[in-house]
Amino acid sequence: MSTFLLSIDQGTSSSRAILFTPQGDIHAIAQKELKLSYPQDGWVEQNPQDIVDDIVWAVQKVIKDAGITPAQIAGVGITNQRETTVVWDKKTGEPVYNAIVWQDRRTSEFCATLKRDGVESTVVENTGLLLDPYFSATKIKWILDTVDGARARAENGDLLFGTIDCYLLWHLTGRQVHVTDSTNASRTMLFNIIGQNWDKEMLDIMNIPISMMPEISDNVTQFGQIESGITAGGLTIGGMAGDQQAALIGQGCFSPGMVKSTYGTGCFALINTGDDATRSKNKLLTTIGYKINGKATYVLEGSIFNAGTAIQFLRDNFKFFDDAAESEEMAHSVKDTAGAYFVPAFTGMGAPYWEPDARGIITGITRDTRREHIVRAALEAQGYQTRDLLTAMRNDSGQSIDVLRADGGLVANDFMCQFLADIMGVTIEIPKVTESTAWGAACLAGVQSGVFDSLEDSANAWIAERVYTRQTEAEAMDKKYAKWKVAVEKSY
Repeated sequence: MSTFLLSIDQGTSSSRAILFTPQGDIHAIAQKELKLSYPQDGWVEQNPQDIVDDIVWAVQKVIKDAGITPAQIAGVGITNQRETTVVWDKKTGEPVYNAIVWQDRRTSEFCATLKRDGVESTVVENTGLLLDPYFSATKIKWILDTVDGARARAENGDLLFGTIDCYLLWHLTGRQVHVTDSTNASRTMLFNIIGQNWDKEMLDIMNIPISMMPEISDNVTQFGQIESGITAGGLTIGGMAGDQQAALIGQGCFSPGMVKSTYGTGCFALINTGDDATRSKNKLLTTIGYKINGKATYVLEGSIFNAGTAIQFLRDNFKFFDDAAESEEMAHSVKDTAGAYFVPAFTGMGAPYWEPDARGIITGITRDTRREHIVRAALEAQGYQTRDLLTAMRNDSGQSIDVLRADGGLVANDFMCQFLADIMGVTIEIPKVTESTAWGAACLAGVQSGVFDSLEDSANAWIAERVYTRQTEAEAMDKKYAKWKVAVEKSY
């Protein structure tokens, strides 16, 4: 039996390939940082060719470094930054424009116009999402309306659209497979959440030809073979899911009421609602958690656009430290933030505010404010933002939510994890396999290849490595949270 599962993890800030054992242990990893560009205020782009080249490099390097042959890999799973949009020529493979990243806000004005025209109710009803530049639909429309000749080429059937999973699959299979999965499709604002297909009404509103759209598949299927020029032997891509849904799977959140929160570039909390497509009254999103054997499991999601970027900002822009890991010691070195609050709304505010024009602010600073106070405030912001989401989830789902399974790069920070437990009054569980997103993609491939009997079978490998419980009085935390709400109001 083949020994390893290969996860292709294409994120906002890096492209990675990870070899897992069936027990969830990392055998080898290859990673390359991915550059973001900011042509204008609120615009965020990436070079699509860099994304493909970096993934090919990572796949080849991880196999070489591990000293194994492709025959030892049972299956391949792909997970990706969601909503990021690529439009390309189906004959040449050339993108007609850069990848427009999920954080991009260039279509804010157009979204505002649609809201004034009463379109948002249709968006919510049909797609489970809110009308926002975050999602792929208005990005596609912007490309077709702005790039010379793009609309005519699209209407002639010469252009294809894909989120990053779809774009990678097309290239890795030698331009043979134009398919996305249900989780990524559900983030485009063009997918009918109940009918489980591309929504004609939304395509018409956005004036997007159906010929551009990929086929939609379950999360576990034989998507295709990686062409032999990339790996010396055909590897089957057997699973795909957007990064946050992959993390839900990697965290084993398969029962209604289970919640995971991932702290990477952004922060995303998902609560499993089973076969009930719960509609939010608190500006959360109704979306697909995963779809196996034709059966969809739904989630409510709260999306925070900036989490780890707050720490990167202090490192890269303010030079407060050289390594993000230093932020933990700096936060511990002061007893509080001395009244400072950091709202990291660099690219607007997500749930539950949905203010695309909000911008980052630091409030409450005095002559006594030091770097350490601001660093601590940036880490505390992750707890405040998550409490915003959990409050909305409790109200929408009727679940008490006593446990939160957390993952992502920021959970290495002990200060942040303890503050999460303190500010929310819940138990925070950090898994042994902190690479939950990549592991979730590997689990999907494991089900397709027979390594696991079912998705639930893959959860047998889940173990909590660290557990945090509240250590501070609730009243003190409630007072701090009230001041956070005041700071947020100042950001827009």
